[in-house]
Amino acid sequence: MYYFPPGNRYPPVAGFISTIMCEHERKHCPRCNSGFECKVGSILICQCSAVTLSTEERNYIQEQYTDCLCANCLKEMKAAWHKELFKRKLYRISALLFNKNKSG
Repeated sequence: MYYFPPGNRYPPVAGFISTIMCEHERKHCPRCNSGFECKVGSILICQCSAVTLSTEERNYIQEQYTDCLCANCLKEMKAAWHKELFKRKLYRISALLFNKNKSG
């Protein structure tokens, strides 16, 4: 799935490339400040299309940023999401073990 910041005007439409949507915009990543060209009008050739995100990963990024990120930061945020999930699982496991040992 492609990354679309909240309020993006052009969600991807399967099998459809419009000649009307040829909007390209020079942007700076709000996370690392590197410059990139956002090709929301040609999403299949946009730099963000190189990073596949699940709905959960996309929601995690959208909670923290309201604009497009560079592909590198998208990859890093994807990794951060998985690290966060791992930490949550460890916390749940340790809480179960701690409570089990405490009651026994």
